[in-house]
Amino acid sequence: MKRFNPFLADWHGVLKDGWRGPQILLLLFAASIPLAFEAWSVLLNNFAIERAQFTGFEIGILQGIREIPGFLAFTVVFTLMIWKQQTFAVLSLMVMGFGVAITGIFPTVLGLYVTTFIMSTGFHYLSTMEQSLAMQWSDKRELPLVLGRMAAAGSFAALITYGLVWVAAGPLGMSYLWMFAIGGALTMGLGLVAWLCFPHYQATTFQNMQILLRKRYGLYYALEFLSGARRQIFMVFAAFMMVEKFGYDVAHITVLFLVNCVISIWIAPKVGRLIIRWGERPALLLEYGGLVFVFAAYAFVETHWVAAGLYIVDHMFFALAIALRSYFRKIADPSEIASTTGVSFTINHIAAVSLPPLLGGLWLVSPSAVFLLGSAIAAVSFGISLLVPREPAPGNETVFWKSRVTPLQAAE
Repeated sequence: MKRFNPFLADWHGVLKDGWRGPQILLLLFAASIPLAFEAWSVLLNNFAIERAQFTGFEIGILQGIREIPGFLAFTVVFTLMIWKQQTFAVLSLMVMGFGVAITGIFPTVLGLYVTTFIMSTGFHYLSTMEQSLAMQWSDKRELPLVLGRMAAAGSFAALITYGLVWVAAGPLGMSYLWMFAIGGALTMGLGLVAWLCFPHYQATTFQNMQILLRKRYGLYYALEFLSGARRQIFMVFAAFMMVEKFGYDVAHITVLFLVNCVISIWIAPKVGRLIIRWGERPALLLEYGGLVFVFAAYAFVETHWVAAGLYIVDHMFFALAIALRSYFRKIADPSEIASTTGVSFTINHIAAVSLPPLLGGLWLVSPSAVFLLGSAIAAVSFGISLLVPREPAPGNETVFWKSRVTPLQAAE
């Protein structure tokens, strides 16, 4: 048992409020997303190429459409005038599951565009609410560990999803229609569990219901924007390269994703503890510095197993993105968390909406140029992250200037 104590230590205290506590609900939200979204992701490229005759151009447009709801995430402040954050999170979960469940029914270019938009609307609003609630329900000193646990829970659910897809696509020979339907239905089922089995928690801090842009969050906004651009290149074109260039089928892609999940289950909580010990600045520098070399290597890789290794390392570096959320929590006014989370999602998706269609065209000319652009973006992120102070706090948002804060912000 002693060998497992370091792993169990990462989960110590998660049940301090019982099985129906807010920490468990956060884990449920984190686990529910991959059941639908990862099933959709692992099936998408093969489904699009085999059934809808997609090329890199169409996949770029589809991924741009997928990011439109993320670009509109700032509108979350208007929905919170009608629903509480917890209620809206559950509703978003149900919409995402429904969008995935009906994807296999429409194997056409237009059909994929429409179902993707439905799925993505639920996904992005749920992701916004999930992050906002995690910041509000967690102490800011423990937030990296909480986010690490959520990432691990999501990876465990994704592991189960990939295993089911591998069995369904391989030994069972199940059609795309049924695989999409089952993934979406499982997520909708967890949405019912979240609605029926958990109490509706009262907010500890009143949330500002205005769309806010604060000068003192400027560094956070910049890093979010670059993160959106960089992540799109990874999410859209890295996996697409595996299918188009190296001929990976659904089973091969699923195995690759399975490996990533196994690593994330173990490493994500430890990354959270590492950020608590190191601080946000070193973690961000490690992430961006590593990604400069990973993206550059993508541009010239010619061997399928080397490409798979790069994909795994790439995924490991993205676990360090927890540091950006932790940095924001330490500088944020508690009453502005929900609004600023929505605005930051929009900023993150400005590049995410515009880049995939443009890069889809560039991909037809030079796939290597797409990845070299990703390397350049990671390098800019590295430079900007040098502005993050070693001890972020309200009034100490960057290394170069101080901001005025209210007594409440200073106390926080």
